[in-house]
Amino acid sequence: MGDNPGVLVLNAGSSSLKYRLVAPDRPDDLDHGLIERIGEPGGDATDHAHAVATVVERLSGQTITATGHRVVHGGDRFRAPVLVDDEVIGAIEELARLAPLHNPAAAAGIRAARAALPGTPAVAVFDTAFHATLPPPAYTYALDQELASRYGIRRYGFHGISVRYVVDATARLLDRPVAQLNLIVLHLGNGASATAVRGGASVATSMGLTPLEGLVMGTRAGDIDPAVVFHLARVSGLSLDEIEDRYQHRSGLAGLCGDNDLRVVQARADAGEPDAALALDVYCHRIRHYVGAYHAVLGRLDAVVFTAGVGEHSGQVRQQSLDGLDALGIVVDPARNRSGTGARVVSPDTGRVVVCVVPTDEERAIAQETAALLEMNGSW
Repeated sequence: MGDNPGVLVLNAGSSSLKYRLVAPDRPDDLDHGLIERIGEPGGDATDHAHAVATVVERLSGQTITATGHRVVHGGDRFRAPVLVDDEVIGAIEELARLAPLHNPAAAAGIRAARAALPGTPAVAVFDTAFHATLPPPAYTYALDQELASRYGIRRYGFHGISVRYVVDATARLLDRPVAQLNLIVLHLGNGASATAVRGGASVATSMGLTPLEGLVMGTRAGDIDPAVVFHLARVSGLSLDEIEDRYQHRSGLAGLCGDNDLRVVQARADAGEPDAALALDVYCHRIRHYVGAYHAVLGRLDAVVFTAGVGEHSGQVRQQSLDGLDALGIVVDPARNRSGTGARVVSPDTGRVVVCVVPTDEERAIAQETAALLEMNGSW
């Protein structure tokens, strides 16, 4: 066995398994990889059990101290990482009613890991858990409350693993305690969300019951009049499943201009294509809308933080999203915004609100939270 005990982080999708072996106190990976097309003809594995067994075989020279699992939806039951047992797996499967595309795969991955690594502790880390601090006015929908309570309809929020990691990294960048910071974290990838964070606690977030609400995303519409679905059902002949498919996979940037990759959209907009320019304008307008709203929620704002693929790499999106917010003390320095890598400040030194870029690392966050829980329980 290897000399570096690590956490095997597993992110199970319906037909893929992403894995990283991470030593929480080391900056580099011990190993990483991807199992694709699970259960498909010619795929890497016949099912999740086979996929995890393949990963364990690949890592046979390494020491796996624990496994950490990303679970998208913890409902209002899981407010922090938990040590996995049969009851926890059952609860994750029950919560599939709220996340039918994600939780079943996560449960399958956890079961497979427990079978392939008997006796190795497994920890579930939930995307929704960071938002358990949302106050009732922020998580309650103005819906018939008996109906909402019966079916668990409320704002849960997502990207919490990433946001928690970025909040801590931002505090280090600014050399200030987390407890003293009011932040707006903009996680901009193919999925996108905004979160208002006061003293390390989520107090408002853009995603809701599902990851469909909020910002414009690669293929998701984000905020939309709820009556659109009723209108489409009446006039288009589309079934509810077909409308949901449009919302999930053929809206957002893809719906506006045919491309969901922001880099392609930017290039097309720069080349003068009107539909791509409109898509970029709508995308940035929605971000600006949330920054203004969350500034009001927080009262005092210390920093706007960009993270994830688009947030970390697109200076144009950062600039365009914050244009016109000078009166709020939010200004981007053009030279700083065009250059640099890693965690950095892209606002002028004179700005009242710091604008910064902070890379996220969800797998490392899962490894760290797994190790912290096991250390607290005396198992690390």
